[in-house]
Amino acid sequence: MPQDVREAFAAVPASAREPMLAVRDAIFDVAGADARIGLLAEVLRWGEPSYRPRPSGTTVRLGWSPKRPEQWGVYVSCKTTLIEGLRATEGAALRYDQNRRVLFALGEAPPLGRLRPFLAEALTYKLR
Repeated sequence: MPQDVREAFAAVPASAREPMLAVRDAIFDVAGADARIGLLAEVLRWGEPSYRPRPSGTTVRLGWSPKRPEQWGVYVSCKTTLIEGLRATEGAALRYDQNRRVLFALGEAPPLGRLRPFLAEALTYKLR
């Protein structure tokens, strides 16, 4: 993990950091299971850990903000149909912020079984 990303995770409350790290691990697991995804760039975007597959998909970003300290989220580009597709398959099982992110409460364990297909869709988005 790059030092700046490590520092960004360290700045997040533990009740958000631990589930965000679980999603990070799932992102790398999904990428490792699909040779089409290739290498992931782990960088900061808007000060938050972000995962960019080249050239197969769109960036997945993990974020928490002191402006909304009670929640954290998994972000994708609002120019994609990814959240729309997730909403169609998962419905009210997850919480959404328009077409931009999936929301979780602090301390809430992310449902990785539901998120893995979504992460795979994001990481291969440009292949469709």
